[in-house]
Amino acid sequence: MITIEQLKDVKERTDALRRYLDIDGKKIQVEEEQLRTQAPGFWDDQKRAEAQMKLVKSIQKWIDGYNEVKTMSDELELAFDFYKEELVTEAEVDAGYAKTLSAIESLELQNMLREEADQMSCVLKINSGAGGTESQDWASMLMRMYLHYAEAHGYKATISNYQDGDEAGIKTCTIQIEGDYSYGYLKGENGVHRLVRVSPYNAQGKRMTSFASVFVTPLVDDTIEVEIVQAAISWDTFRSGGAGGQNVNKVESGVRLRYQYKDPYTGAEEEILIENTETRDQPKNKDNALRMLRSILYDKELQHRLAEQAKVEAGKKKIEWGSQIRSYVFDDRRVKDHRTGFQTADVNGVMDGKIDGFIKAYLMEFSNEGGA
Repeated sequence: MITIEQLKDVKERTDALRRYLDIDGKKIQVEEEQLRTQAPGFWDDQKRAEAQMKLVKSIQKWIDGYNEVKTMSDELELAFDFYKEELVTEAEVDAGYAKTLSAIESLELQNMLREEADQMSCVLKINSGAGGTESQDWASMLMRMYLHYAEAHGYKATISNYQDGDEAGIKTCTIQIEGDYSYGYLKGENGVHRLVRVSPYNAQGKRMTSFASVFVTPLVDDTIEVEIVQAAISWDTFRSGGAGGQNVNKVESGVRLRYQYKDPYTGAEEEILIENTETRDQPKNKDNALRMLRSILYDKELQHRLAEQAKVEAGKKKIEWGSQIRSYVFDDRRVKDHRTGFQTADVNGVMDGKIDGFIKAYLMEFSNEGGA
């Protein structure tokens, strides 16, 4: 049975959320923004109108989220009083407490996602490291982990590129994960993931170390302006391999986009290579590849802004996006994040997509200070 102190903590955190999220201010703001949607000729500029509707929806979502937490908090207080009169059971009160606490923590966590891109969907790319079959198998395990995470959180996951490994696993895959705040939650997965296990591919049963890299970028939509230099684009087509099936393999439906990118800030040049084998329709694959290019270019601009912001703020910790971030040690039953120190013995749970503890620890340590 929960204590009066636990109930008091729930009430205090609920009241604090009202202040942190500025719910009273957001109610005024959403009314003002809704009025703009009623202006004559509002839908004449469809892209602008859609952006405005998206803004209204995003503000209203904070209000609805808080109202849900407030209702659950009030109902928990009632249930606590009813228990004294034997109108509800101890189990019912405890279940209400667990549900309310989960809702509060979820909203508190979302409040840490304040950057422009945080509320977007994302593109997650996995590349196997050096080490052949062992690393390729590890890359496929990470792909499964993120697909399970997406499914558990109600996100739509689409594999837009997939290349089989030589003997097992995958060489690379790209997953579009669509849903509110999927980028904000998964951005901390950027980096190198290290596996230590007794390899099933080693005849001597030796303990092996494998690496795979994960890259996460925001998935931009048509409301985000991104400049693409058409003259810098070239295309190749190829026969898709891997999970596409026989129909895909028979025709050159796969597309390879090459973009000669020049950094506007440093002048450095690089080739951006994007492959898409999502459908058997080549024009659709081209559209998807262009959308990914826009996401990558947007992310480059975003990373530049974050780097400039970090210089100004001289943050207490340096985040190396390309560095080793997490170790998965199977025989020791341990998964540890090297940035936050968060670890768990539930290796099977983690590989089944239960990575919320790592995500929460990352956001609590590295999200910016300040209001919502």
